[in-house]
Amino acid sequence: MNKVTAKEISPKGGAQYHIKCRPGDLAKYVLLPGNPGRVEKIAKCWDDFKEVAYNREFHSVTGHYKKTKISCLSTGLGSPSAAIAIEEAARIGSDTFIRVGSAGAFQTEIKPGDLVINTGAVRHEGTSHLYVSGEYPALASYEIVLALIEACEKLGFKYHLGLSVSTDSFYVGEGRPGIGGYTQSQFKNVISDWQKAKVATVEMEAAVLFTIANLYRLRAGCILAVYDNLITNEFKKAGEKEACQAAAEAVSILAEWDKLKKQKRKKIFYPSLLNR
Repeated sequence: MNKVTAKEISPKGGAQYHIKCRPGDLAKYVLLPGNPGRVEKIAKCWDDFKEVAYNREFHSVTGHYKKTKISCLSTGLGSPSAAIAIEEAARIGSDTFIRVGSAGAFQTEIKPGDLVINTGAVRHEGTSHLYVSGEYPALASYEIVLALIEACEKLGFKYHLGLSVSTDSFYVGEGRPGIGGYTQSQFKNVISDWQKAKVATVEMEAAVLFTIANLYRLRAGCILAVYDNLITNEFKKAGEKEACQAAAEAVSILAEWDKLKKQKRKKIFYPSLLNR
């Protein structure tokens, strides 16, 4: 076993420092909820699953959905812990990640209980800026976006496409007043500003996921259950089950597309491959 050092704190072949997973523990395809409590909710719609590890906010299980090996790993709340989860999962072989989360909406047509598939994210958090400059875009993998669309259409779920803004502050940074009504002038119009910019959702992890995935040539996507609309002030915890089902179905679809690409010796999926 390799010596552990300050720069290499996870020995080769051993468990990753935070997520406690070893090579082979996680599938190629990994669903990423923030909440550890959502892991088993997601896995219950699979054919089978077993727990891999549980350390801090990182809860992982691996199983099968429609004969495709699939894993779920919680990232905790916010970008710093999400970056750790992605880094460590990728180091042991995972390369396709779908965030399954909840969000607030900025557009009036998006109702609580609807699903939103993110095409990209505004990097309004700090972690991704420690990887690359702010001008670098945070974009979802088009293959995952397409697979999530296909899954929602197949399952009959109501969904929207759009950008998300990822923030490090659930309260003041999302336009909610702090204790005693605390805010600052730069945040007083943040909700209407993002609405005018046609941003669909606000949450806390998509931007760092998309940024890291593109830097490391991984695939990443995000599907969100909308709990509240910050323009209409509506709130209802709904859509979580549908988001979980759509993400699992998208993995099954991606697995079929990946097999097809391999058969046709193509690196990139395009729709007419299905007809050849």
